[in-house]
Amino acid sequence: MDDKARANDFRLQPINDAMLHRESWKIFQIIAEFVEGFERLVLIKPSVSIFGSARTATDHPYYELAERISRGLSDAGFSVVSGGGPGIMEAANKGAFAGKSPSIGLNIQLPHEQSGNPYQDVSLSFRHFFSRKVMFVKYASAYVVLPGGFGTLDELAEILTLVQTGKTRRIPIILVHTPFWDGLLNWFKETLVKEGTINESDLDLMQVLDDPDEVVEAIFTHYENRGMEPSVEGQPTLLDL
Repeated sequence: MDDKARANDFRLQPINDAMLHRESWKIFQIIAEFVEGFERLVLIKPSVSIFGSARTATDHPYYELAERISRGLSDAGFSVVSGGGPGIMEAANKGAFAGKSPSIGLNIQLPHEQSGNPYQDVSLSFRHFFSRKVMFVKYASAYVVLPGGFGTLDELAEILTLVQTGKTRRIPIILVHTPFWDGLLNWFKETLVKEGTINESDLDLMQVLDDPDEVVEAIFTHYENRGMEPSVEGQPTLLDL
């Protein structure tokens, strides 16, 4: 069968009305996730989104590091947003929960691994990764990224892409724990820059820090001569995020 015949055969396949009906109603479920997220998170500003592995044990140094960073941010007036699950996400919520500012959990419904932690002043539950990812970005004044796996790398790549392409404003993107990130950053420099797939200046979109106090200081330094709220010119950009 040639390509044209295959295309015609595909068009002649009967439409499953039940499937089409279910897909159409799915749109309203997605809209509901966005509406609830916007309504409940719009007042948490300024906020910092923190990422890291769900598999980090509570006695691991990364857990303690995340908790200290989050407590420092919370006491400095930042709401802390995490994925709401275990590991570093729990540490982030726990530190904020003990601090002065709200602890936010953006939970994701998964077949396994994810379970909500008890340190959430505001808890949202999402079925869809894409709507959850918008919430991490839309109200964030900074991103703090601790050691993690595919999900953590996904969030890092997401914010780097949005800032690089001008789809969101420039915010601090802070990677924590130099030994963990060195290999990836060297690959960015030695491969991506040399191949021309990113510009060398794109490496300046992020910084690597190790001390919790330095993380808080770096965020305040970034905003020293600008407000944490988006500028009037920048607000339409965030509306189109």
